[in-house]
Amino acid sequence: MRFSVNIPNFGDFADPRTVARTATAAEQAGWDGLFVWDHVLHRYHGSRPFGDPWMLLTAAALATSRIRLGTLVTPVARRRPQQLARQVATLDAMSGGRVTFATGLGGPVEDEYESFGDTTDLKVLAGRLDEGLDLLQRFWSGEPVNHDGPHYHVRDVTLLPATVQRPRPPVWVAGYWPSRPPMRRAARWDGAVPLFEDAKHGCVPPVDRVRDLVAYLRKQRENRADAPFEIVLGGATPGGDAAKTRDLIGPLAEAGATWWDERQIQTSEDIDRLEPVLRRIEQGPPVV
Repeated sequence: MRFSVNIPNFGDFADPRTVARTATAAEQAGWDGLFVWDHVLHRYHGSRPFGDPWMLLTAAALATSRIRLGTLVTPVARRRPQQLARQVATLDAMSGGRVTFATGLGGPVEDEYESFGDTTDLKVLAGRLDEGLDLLQRFWSGEPVNHDGPHYHVRDVTLLPATVQRPRPPVWVAGYWPSRPPMRRAARWDGAVPLFEDAKHGCVPPVDRVRDLVAYLRKQRENRADAPFEIVLGGATPGGDAAKTRDLIGPLAEAGATWWDERQIQTSEDIDRLEPVLRRIEQGPPVV
């Protein structure tokens, strides 16, 4: 199992210098990755400054040499695939091939889409996501792209340079379990980032739910069982209590989780404050 630190792109972490400091601390303490939220608006968290996640991750890339970097998660449906492809490829080059690209529909849809006059029809957004992901991997190849689809049209475009990672950076897909469609989508790519209705952001998911999810994903990937595939879970652990942390995460690893993403409780006042996050980082990743 590998271990990452999860931070929002608002509050203290809207400042690229703060994210660079956080990334440096995580690398020095032995963590394996740093993942940043990708929101333009999130009314639940009130009026806070927001930073662009790719600018924040650029600062993190320049300050580190080992840890993996990415967003959790980028809503492809509210991005132009050609611009997003270029941002990811640039970060992949700058970091020496350390980018993981995680995506989903994003939300809340009322904030991220409706506020800007966009649709909130989940079927339309899912269609954009699937078509956009196909375009991203083709853009990242460095080969000519022609495409005519329901949502996007491309005429003889080659985006260079290609990504450092070949054939492309790993793609993880998020979604709420037990909803099947997002997990079927995840099974077509390189990893799943499940969310759970009964375990909100920062809460440790129930082991029985994780077992059910893993069984479903393995069934979906029967014809690709030998290909690497990540199952990314997350929550807040008591870093100062190794035994209790091991008791929380150990059963999840046994159930099939391959990454643990250390998060703050969503309702916590500390979710976007640097100092509590640094304290947890400095305690080091869990030992499972």
